[in-house]
Amino acid sequence: MKTDSRLHVMHLLYRFSSGGLENVVTQLINGLPRDRFRHTLVALTEVDAVYRSRIEVPDVQCIALDKQPGGPIPYWPQAWRLFREQAPDVLHSCNLAALDFAPMAALARVPRRIHAEHGWDVSDPGGSNLRNRRNRRLMAPFVQDFVAVSDQVHDYLRDAIRVPAHRIHLITNGVDTERFRPPRPGEAWPADLPFRPQEHLLVGTVGRMDPVKDQSRLVAAFAELQRLDDEACRRARLVLVGEGPLRQALGEQVAQLGLQDRVCFAGQRQDVPAVLRALDVFVLNSVTEGTSCALQEALATGMGIVATTVGGNAAVLGEGSAGLLVPPSDTAALVQGLRQALNRQLDGAARQSQQTAARERALQAYSLQAMLGHYERLFTRPAGASARTGQKVQVQR
Repeated sequence: MKTDSRLHVMHLLYRFSSGGLENVVTQLINGLPRDRFRHTLVALTEVDAVYRSRIEVPDVQCIALDKQPGGPIPYWPQAWRLFREQAPDVLHSCNLAALDFAPMAALARVPRRIHAEHGWDVSDPGGSNLRNRRNRRLMAPFVQDFVAVSDQVHDYLRDAIRVPAHRIHLITNGVDTERFRPPRPGEAWPADLPFRPQEHLLVGTVGRMDPVKDQSRLVAAFAELQRLDDEACRRARLVLVGEGPLRQALGEQVAQLGLQDRVCFAGQRQDVPAVLRALDVFVLNSVTEGTSCALQEALATGMGIVATTVGGNAAVLGEGSAGLLVPPSDTAALVQGLRQALNRQLDGAARQSQQTAARERALQAYSLQAMLGHYERLFTRPAGASARTGQKVQVQR
């Protein structure tokens, strides 16, 4: 018998660690009304302790299934038992690995089954892998509503996966514009950053060190910048925030290029807003994206931005009005984009104009409260009550 009247939402992901997808779940847990919602985190693999520390709600249960590489079917009985024991009102699964468990949620009679697609990994750019498409099509009937975080993902679900349009909800990620804001005079410099404000121009990125983020190309482009004979490039320093499978290889690359005194590995941090405020130029060099939380956070902070033209990046930057766009996997274009952005930082008027444009874009287009409101309505909608409009269901801002 259910004794807690709050709506029980179970969030199912492959892993809970650093990343934009995980950040959205954190925003939902911390931001939805605590007197109306309770949450359980289920990771197919693991729940990182640093991630867990970002959850502000005290009664969130974290469960790790410790899944090993391979297919999902051996873990289906365990998942079915978990769904029956936990009896969530809503299953909120994210990305392909979690979608594989939708049949067990349906068999366990979870009333609301919502699946969010946040983009693709480097092995499947644009969702082109035929096997993955087939798997999504097989799993789609067990899901009642889909969330797409960008127009590209929305159209992919509709056209390639053949999900009826009335079951797809376009909800772009939101950003907390109170935490992520421009710097104020006299603010403390983040701990452990070895570079000096005013003297150096800081180029940085925040994200999991993974091939999909292509930080290796960013390091190579930064090395090229150091060979250019202009003031902005000479003053440039690189800050890499995050951890992940490429951390060791990136360290070796920096050492081989002789850049140890010009590149800072800042690690996985709890003070990301302060680190962003210390940067002059933010870079997102991904080969594929949905709607990047890190890019939105940089936008709200107000700084020079260089991002690749993948996924929702162009839309986040207002098609280039709030930052520079470069093609993916193109070192020369990235070098020129970085050089242009750095030189803008030496021009007081251009720097202020950039900050204003980025900040206003974040405030107008990516309200965290709008995102939370849309998820709240989606989670609380009775099963089978989706409006059959045939149009994109979208956050109203």
